[in-house]
Amino acid sequence: MRPALCTLRGGGVLALLALVVQLAGCALPAREEPGALRAEVVARLGPPTATVPLSSGERLLYSELPAGFAAYTLDFDASGRLVRNEQVLTQTRFENIPVGVWTAADVQRTFGPPLRVERVARFEGDIWTYRFRQNSDPRLAHVHLDPQGVVRLVMFTDELPNFDNTRD
Repeated sequence: MRPALCTLRGGGVLALLALVVQLAGCALPAREEPGALRAEVVARLGPPTATVPLSSGERLLYSELPAGFAAYTLDFDASGRLVRNEQVLTQTRFENIPVGVWTAADVQRTFGPPLRVERVARFEGDIWTYRFRQNSDPRLAHVHLDPQGVVRLVMFTDELPNFDNTRD
């Protein structure tokens, strides 16, 4: 049996190579440098997952969820210049959520929309789940929000190999 690439003819191979080159040159939020103009960043990256007003300007959030493991917050000053670019889906960031203080709005402003929202019998409220990587290991952060929307607990689990990230 021949590899699939060998079965492509002429233009098919060229099209595949063009696609690979295009994907390799894709704009990534991690590559955006301080000083970049907001309009130029949006032109390169496309529309953000979320836009959050800040007292000093604006935050654009680019999330790779549900399939990926990263979310980037790009903070712009009042003149529209990038001042900070941070990948926020990290164990450390989740561990530092102020339990009993932060609300659902704080969580969403920082991490973006969750991978999924679930409920369990032992907790009254929603559990927002985010996926991330710790070193190279896929992990899940579970942010427990009480009925008033206040964070009550943050737990971590390893992501199972067949985790269904498309379920509603």
